[in-house]
Amino acid sequence: MLATEKQTGLTSNEQFVLLAKSAKGPAVVELIKQVLAAPGVYVFGELLAMPTVQELTTGTSASYLSLLKLFAYGTYNDYKANKDTLPELTPAQVKKLKHLTIVSLANKNKCLPYSLLLQELDLINMRELEDLIIEVIYADVIRGKLDQKNQQLEVDYAIGRDIQPEAVTEIISVLQSWCNSCESVLQTIDSQISKANQYKENQQKLKLQVEQEVANIRKTLKTTQQPQEVDEQMVTDSREVLVPSEKPNKKSSKSKGLRGSGKLWGKSSS
Repeated sequence: MLATEKQTGLTSNEQFVLLAKSAKGPAVVELIKQVLAAPGVYVFGELLAMPTVQELTTGTSASYLSLLKLFAYGTYNDYKANKDTLPELTPAQVKKLKHLTIVSLANKNKCLPYSLLLQELDLINMRELEDLIIEVIYADVIRGKLDQKNQQLEVDYAIGRDIQPEAVTEIISVLQSWCNSCESVLQTIDSQISKANQYKENQQKLKLQVEQEVANIRKTLKTTQQPQEVDEQMVTDSREVLVPSEKPNKKSSKSKGLRGSGKLWGKSSS
């Protein structure tokens, strides 16, 4: 019996790996049976890599190692195809393998028709299928929703499964191709940045050149306007000197009028 995660601070998977370090022969077989039925354990790569587990390759219990590999990489249809050479599954192990089958399908397609799931899981009852899907969602190995109207499972997320050793080379090739594509994109971006910087520099130079030319034109206009302003001022001053004063002599006119009137008064008195 495994201790709880709260008691040990280890996940169920880590506890199985730890136990496998000291297990031998029949104890390893019993450990495999437990891990294949244990709830919450859906990856088996670390356990497969343990030397004590790999020792089963040449022993009489090699079929349990094959079964462990099937749970790590395969599906329920794979089990049915090789059922004669593999140990019989318990109901808990059958359910676990069907969960893993849904995960594999969800990693390939985000919209799974009920018809496909019924075929892959060897089910004929729609209610049983939906209950199984709900179990997988509650186990948090996939996230999605049931579309009963369109009879399909819409997948938002699915955990990754163990990777077969022979698939590593292909994965490396895909990742290398992706890295090369990223390098090409980065080079293109760098080239565009260089062109943009060069354009900006050219525009800045052009702006400074235009500003200098405008300043030169203003300076030239200012120097040509100054002599003209001096000439105009001189003409204005000369005009003011030549124009005589035209104020009337009011005093002389007034005195003549008084003399005339005096003579008239003199003749009247005699």
